[in-house]
Amino acid sequence: MIRLNNIKIRENLSDAEVFKRAIVKNKIKQEEVKEWNIYKKSIDARKKDDIYYNYSINVKLKDVKKENKFGKVKEEEWQEIEVKRNSKYKPVIIGMGPAGLFAGLLLVDNGIKPIILERGKCVEERIKDVENFANNREFSPVSNIQFGEGGAGTFSDGKLNTGNSANMYSRKVLEEFVRFGAPEEILYTAKPHIGTDNLRKIVKNIREYIISKGGQVLFNTKATDFEIENETIKAVICENNRIETDAVILAIGHSARDTFKKLYELGVEIQPKNFAVGTRIEHLQEDINKAQYGENIKLKLPVADYKLVHHAKNGRTCYTFCMCPGGQVMASNSEENSIVTNGMSNFARDGKNSNSALLVNVTVEDYYKNSPLDGMYFQEDLEQKAFELGGGNYNAPAQRVEDFIDGHKTEKFGKIKPTYMPGVTEADLNEILPEFVTETMKEAIIELDKKIHGFAEKDAVLTGVETRSSSPVQIIRDKESLNSINVKGLYPCGEGAGYAGGIMTSAIDGLKCAIKICL
Repeated sequence: MIRLNNIKIRENLSDAEVFKRAIVKNKIKQEEVKEWNIYKKSIDARKKDDIYYNYSINVKLKDVKKENKFGKVKEEEWQEIEVKRNSKYKPVIIGMGPAGLFAGLLLVDNGIKPIILERGKCVEERIKDVENFANNREFSPVSNIQFGEGGAGTFSDGKLNTGNSANMYSRKVLEEFVRFGAPEEILYTAKPHIGTDNLRKIVKNIREYIISKGGQVLFNTKATDFEIENETIKAVICENNRIETDAVILAIGHSARDTFKKLYELGVEIQPKNFAVGTRIEHLQEDINKAQYGENIKLKLPVADYKLVHHAKNGRTCYTFCMCPGGQVMASNSEENSIVTNGMSNFARDGKNSNSALLVNVTVEDYYKNSPLDGMYFQEDLEQKAFELGGGNYNAPAQRVEDFIDGHKTEKFGKIKPTYMPGVTEADLNEILPEFVTETMKEAIIELDKKIHGFAEKDAVLTGVETRSSSPVQIIRDKESLNSINVKGLYPCGEGAGYAGGIMTSAIDGLKCAIKICL
């Protein structure tokens, strides 16, 4: 295989037309080509008067010898697993987010039939509960944006970002998503995303496949305790049954606070970690498009996104996270009488507003008192204060950027209307966020406006609080075996355990833990 790079396209062309341009540029005749596919497609918008798509195309020639003059491409390929597991017990997976789902998928594809426990409901029922909360303020602590089949990522933009998209694990995850219904373009776009509308279908498809291969899925089933003997896992205790096992993938997500407490009580090694807190910030999507692409757009381009960071004078870092073009801000609490925000987009990203988290780093030193769970309590405190500031009725406190910077309570929103449901209450977020957070955010908003004009728009909306961008703890594991450092057979996995940060990396970690069980 050869790769034709740096194919710049400034017109609206089909994939087939792009391919023809690529081979003509490289003096290859179409009849010499055996097969081809797009390897990468990105947008270069550094010069607003010259925006173009940049393609890389993989090509196989009929005459392999002719490939030599181009330089052949070798990619790391997924290796078949030599299954050595010989146990009378079924492995147990706790949690059906990306880590748990992909662990289950790999196991059944290798002839191992896991039992998957999910405290929440199947995705079809979960959607109804999330919509009921948004429309009627009726909150379910076991079926919400954090808990339920698919995990928190199901109600997001569905970004599939990773540091190395050419890595065989990354490629495997993308191919599995396509296998179960994702658009094929995620295999080659520079910033792939699926959208919440597609994710809901894909999650269901993966579950049905796992069951068809002999895996068990138990919804509304929470792991409440663990039997550990001689530093080895023996059983998982649920509310209504006991499951004997010698392998548990702990894919519990970053919001399973009761499970963190139980593990700590049992002596499982946990350490506190850094995380971040802040708010969601909303702009008009058309303003973000203009800032990124300019006024005179010739190409048909997707809605624009951004990823920004500012290192403040006080030594803190403020950055945007999980940017949702054409999306909405979501009610994402997992406990009663609290407010947590997150963002969500459909695949089309056709909403009026864009939103992203605007976060400030929180270090262990900022919150640690005497327990590795103190970061969790720090988050809880902010979420409860937000609930009170919002009026105690699940309205989120929200504020115009101009008012936030000036330290005034918002009295009326301007041209940008908050999208958060069930609703918002005009407030002053300075009252609840730590001073080091507000000080850093204010400086960052002004400075980031120099990178994206309009970021500091006076009517931009801040909705609080965003506290769940990552887990506040890490369940320590052995780097080689991926077992808990002090409990054999317990595999801390994914975002909740502190080893991932999003759909893609969580899914990859699920694959890696499942492979260890196979061997």
